[in-house]
Amino acid sequence: MGQMTVEQWYGTIKTGLTKKLTENKEALPAGFNQQRFILNCITVIQDMMKDDKKKAQLEKINPETIPVCLAKAAYLGLDFFNGECYAIPYGGNLTFQTDYKGEIKLCKRYSKNKIKDIFAKVVRQGDFFMEEVDGGKQNVKYRPKPFSNEQMIGAFAIVVFEDGSMMYDTMSSEDIENVRNTYSKAKDSQAWKSSTGEMYKKTVLRRLCKLIDLDFDNIEQQKAYEDGGDAVFNQQSLPGATTGQALLPENDKPVDAFAAMKAQKQAEPVIDGMVLEEA
Repeated sequence: MGQMTVEQWYGTIKTGLTKKLTENKEALPAGFNQQRFILNCITVIQDMMKDDKKKAQLEKINPETIPVCLAKAAYLGLDFFNGECYAIPYGGNLTFQTDYKGEIKLCKRYSKNKIKDIFAKVVRQGDFFMEEVDGGKQNVKYRPKPFSNEQMIGAFAIVVFEDGSMMYDTMSSEDIENVRNTYSKAKDSQAWKSSTGEMYKKTVLRRLCKLIDLDFDNIEQQKAYEDGGDAVFNQQSLPGATTGQALLPENDKPVDAFAAMKAQKQAEPVIDGMVLEEA
């Protein structure tokens, strides 16, 4: 915060956010309420300042850079108050991150192939979970142990399209923790510590979303969506690549982190007998 008063600090953020949204007004969704959004953002920052740890982190951040983070939620039409996204102070920066609920909202809104349903579930020790391929057809069966708080052993995500096709993906806890420890922008953030289950669901859902053809309205939305992922992705694609690419810290060469861990599943028509059994 330096030599600024608290009022000046908040004023700098408000002025910067107003300027940012005005400059990129074409990127804002239809019906966007700018005044309400700015007020909500200031309230979010004020709430964060009530936490001593977050306050100490925020005071180290240049207030002129904070609006850049906050504006990303505006471009995507996500709400901080509804828990659809978060502004996380970490490593000297304010990081924009989508939540599981925000991921679902964006998929339903921007998928070229209209979505009937999309969700992710955490699988715990003692739950019944089976994925099978019978006659070339995919099938998932899941029956969770009621009210279980056993150890999480993995997660899966499913999308069913209105045309009757479906796709799904699964990740073991080892896969998810590998993404967290190797590619996460903030592997020790509060989101991972206090909402681990939600982060498990978001991780597998984000990987499934790489197979869904999302059609954003403008480049600002596309960039905000890419920045909202927990894993760091290189925006420059390799020749012939169709997915985002993560930067390996060892050699700084771009590789597809998710594809390297597991082959992608293709869309399959929903057929009789394909069920998601859930208690």
